Amino acid sequence: MENFTIFGFSFLLNGLVAFLIIRAIYYPVKRDKEYVLTFLTFNTLIFLIAHLLQGVNVTIGLGLSMFAIFRMLRYRTDPIPTREMTYLFVMMALPFVNAILVAQGNYAGLLIADALVVAVLLLVEKGWGFQYVSHKTVTYERIELIKPENHQALMDDLRARTGLDITRCEVGKLDFLRDVAEIKIDYVELRAQSQPATKAAPHKTLFEQEWRVAPDNQFTKH
Repeated sequence: MENFTIFGFSFLLNGLVAFLIIRAIYYPVKRDKEYVLTFLTFNTLIFLIAHLLQGVNVTIGLGLSMFAIFRMLRYRTDPIPTREMTYLFVMMALPFVNAILVAQGNYAGLLIADALVVAVLLLVEKGWGFQYVSHKTVTYERIELIKPENHQALMDDLRARTGLDITRCEVGKLDFLRDVAEIKIDYVELRAQSQPATKAAPHKTLFEQEWRVAPDNQFTKH
């Protein structure tokens, strides 16, 4: 009965922390539920496997093996964005940490470890003290502005057309046959703290797609 009580407590605590991370920290930023099922399923199953293998050495070895297998499988599937990979790693590592601390009877360490993980993710995601810069590529037709002496005019034109707080731009490929150039822009990302619930787009959002700047100051996506 005592073992069942300990298992139930640790399972609920691990699930609560995982749900808190995904629902309160990960989801509000992007509001994309594509990976939510993956995160919570990985977390739950790994915790159950790690808890069944009570030996600490076995648990650590199994954890490292699963990380290696998952890493190999990732190369054979569609690329996962860096942010989602980070959360997936957290969801995989958290149950191993919890299971090991429960096996050691270190409940104070269990609470402290979970609280630290939540605190670090919350600190980074909320942008406290950080400025997030994103990168995009635009196809630009005013090729006369790519000259070094016209750099400021180029920056002003890009800011006016995109409405973004562009901090840097770099000229890439040039196509003199069509009089266009590919320009990589860095801009400060606006991270809204609260957004109205909207239906998730089935494809990439506007700022995840490459933009094409047309002569009439209109944008087309491709």
